[in-house]
Amino acid sequence: MPRLKVEELAKKLNMPPEEVLQELQELGLEVKTISSYIDEETVSLILEIFKEEEQSADKIKSPKSKKVKDEKDVEEEESFKEEILLKPEDLTLKAFAARIGVPLNKIIQDMFVKGIALNPNQRIDEKQAKEIAKTYGYRLRFEQEQSAGKEAEISESKLQALERYFEELYTVRKNELVIRPPVVTVMGHVDHGKTTLLDRIRKTRIAEQEVGGITQSIGAYQVEHAGKKITFIDTPGHELFTEMRAKGVQVTDIVVLVVAADDGVMPQTIEAYNHAKAANVPVIVAINKIDKPNANVEATKQQLITKLNLVPEDWGGDTIVVPISARTGQGIDQLLEMILLVAELKEIKCYPKGRARAVIIESKIDRALGPIANVIVKDGVLSVGDYVISGPVYCKVRALIDDKGRRIKSAEPSQPVMIVGFEELPDVKHTIYAVESLETAREIAQEIKEMLEKEKPSRKKINLEDLLKMMEESGKRELNIVIKADTTGSLNAVQNAVLSIKTTEEIKINVVHAGVGAINSGDVMLASASDGMIIGFRVKVDSQARKVAEAEGVEIKTYEIIYDLIDSLKLALEGMLKPEYVEELVGRGEIKQVFRIKKVGNVAGVQMLEGYVTNDSTVKVYRNGVLIFSDKISSLKHYKQDVARIDAPQQCGIKLQNREDFQEGDELEFYVTREIRRKIETTQSGKGDH
Repeated sequence: MPRLKVEELAKKLNMPPEEVLQELQELGLEVKTISSYIDEETVSLILEIFKEEEQSADKIKSPKSKKVKDEKDVEEEESFKEEILLKPEDLTLKAFAARIGVPLNKIIQDMFVKGIALNPNQRIDEKQAKEIAKTYGYRLRFEQEQSAGKEAEISESKLQALERYFEELYTVRKNELVIRPPVVTVMGHVDHGKTTLLDRIRKTRIAEQEVGGITQSIGAYQVEHAGKKITFIDTPGHELFTEMRAKGVQVTDIVVLVVAADDGVMPQTIEAYNHAKAANVPVIVAINKIDKPNANVEATKQQLITKLNLVPEDWGGDTIVVPISARTGQGIDQLLEMILLVAELKEIKCYPKGRARAVIIESKIDRALGPIANVIVKDGVLSVGDYVISGPVYCKVRALIDDKGRRIKSAEPSQPVMIVGFEELPDVKHTIYAVESLETAREIAQEIKEMLEKEKPSRKKINLEDLLKMMEESGKRELNIVIKADTTGSLNAVQNAVLSIKTTEEIKINVVHAGVGAINSGDVMLASASDGMIIGFRVKVDSQARKVAEAEGVEIKTYEIIYDLIDSLKLALEGMLKPEYVEELVGRGEIKQVFRIKKVGNVAGVQMLEGYVTNDSTVKVYRNGVLIFSDKISSLKHYKQDVARIDAPQQCGIKLQNREDFQEGDELEFYVTREIRRKIETTQSGKGDH
């Protein structure tokens, strides 16, 4: 079998290329993108591995295992003692323990063993309460605080059902998905020919076929090449691209990065590429202006390697690079062919039937048509007469206008179209959903409106500590940072300083973008889209960036001294590291007598020799100098009184949780678990001259 690209292997395995790429990287193979090659021997080995996995998966899905699972579910169902009704005020650990009749200390100890640290006055959420109750065989039911809360829950379920419907299309109805045309965004440095390229593609592919050309600009247009459609977003630049992604909308399938052959890779080229990389979108490089006398394609390719780490295919890499001239049209056909090739390998799919979902490219008020939304359909079919919602705004679609200015009855996936019918202006951050009735549209829009009103007063700037806490709760362990500095030398120093912080497998720092100059709104949108923050070194923050940062909840930290920057990051990251737990020896004792008490079991009469013992200590039991076992203390008594601690040289009675096979004369060691905060260090390179 010959060597294959990752996407070709994905086709053989009938899997998405991105999934195969991830699997290969987890297996330790050095593959960067879906265009990377894999040698013949590795291909054979991987096909064999996946074949074995499929066979073992088939065995697991056998009816016998399902029967066993069903029986286990029944057993679990029957194991619950009773159902307990909890009120909101019962959700402190102390009140909860009393409500389910389990000693507070026992809950704290049992949860600590599972790695969950709790304290008596801590508030617990419903999920935690259910997990704890299940441990002791109880089922819970929760009483809502207000009837209004119940109504909100009903309304919320409608919105969730709508979102879930579209999410599940890609899993439940996987076999019904079809290939759709790719949506392409063109990016690059100012004056490198982005607009000229878009105009050239539009004129050669549309104007020649349509008399009169385009009569209506709707923010995107569709062209045909070799019988296949491609949708181009007619808004060059990366600001819109990142703004939409920051709102959770991934409209772009492929990015064309335009680099001028006479100018090379410039700061905005790097910034645009970082935006595309952060979105994990495939990039095709178009080297433009090759018709100019001072054009140098080879030098530009060299800069792609040194400045962007993009190695062209003809230089042994996996980045598609197409030399073009947007002015003369040279290379345009080849560029379109490459776009279709990447789209084919990526297998961009959609669900082509039923209710529509669309993303807004731009919205504005038209003098003749009123509030309108220019959208690209993602799934389903959008038709005139449909009821649609977009956040708190809803309408009945009165008209659909395509990219050629024609009124059409319906729009299919990847088709750009203008929606006419809104009474209020929809926001680009909200996805458009088609719903079954006006009543449903009104209800969901009202619910979103109430939700946004609630969020307004509580919205605050998220600082670094809040960001790290959010990462911890979500299980994410990567801190994304945008760095801006006053000079190239300073920028290198800051990057080296940040990278000198010794991170662990638990948490890593990822520099999403680094550049020279003032912090602008584009930096803020990139940080917002990446759930990250901005670090500025000896630079100012422009007024627009401050407003956007406030609205987006992005923290901007500026520094004058590099050591302050390092110390600030280290302190915040240390708060994210999970603490270490160590056992500390606190006391020793000897069993003088074993008391056998009916219905209680064996209790050790202990003489404390040194130190102390607490009622939550771990006990190590030694006989003739040999460790017999370790156990936790169940109860600690002084005479008949329960106590928290006994110091030497007093005597006490100890009941262990699990073991009773101790004897007179056994020696005991008592340990308590201490929490130790971990520290983050820096390598020597972090202490530079700057």
